[in-house]
Amino acid sequence: MKKYMVMLLACLAQGGVMLGAQANDTHGTTAEAEAMVHQAVALVKSAGADKAYKSFTEHPNGAFKNKDLYVFAYDFEGNCLAQGANPKMVGKNLYIMKDVDGKPFIKDMIDMVKAKGKGWYGPYKFNNAATSGYDLKKSYCEQGAGNTMVCVGIYEGN
Repeated sequence: MKKYMVMLLACLAQGGVMLGAQANDTHGTTAEAEAMVHQAVALVKSAGADKAYKSFTEHPNGAFKNKDLYVFAYDFEGNCLAQGANPKMVGKNLYIMKDVDGKPFIKDMIDMVKAKGKGWYGPYKFNNAATSGYDLKKSYCEQGAGNTMVCVGIYEGN
């Protein structure tokens, strides 16, 4: 009987690990965000900025949308060039846009990319459609073509 209990507990524990892995299948990781930015910057360089930005924005099930990850791009003036989650933002200047705590996160991301060329920015509070609230987010950004940046964000804890 004890042998069967040990086997049952082992199966339950393994099932719990599997359930935990499945739950994380909806959230992107830091490694996945960085890889997506690298892939996006490579497309900007190989296909040209306009074609790449269109791909980032207009293809809801493309290579640049995975789990809760998507690409967004800005020029250094704060003009939105691509936005994988909300195409209505493209063409708008969001340089002074602030999070709910008053943090000018687009400006700060641009400043970081200008200074370092690439890196993680955050945390900042951003609307999370999955929770219908404002959650902590951080974004990995790299300089794109010319005076632009390409980024992918993740919610903290992923």
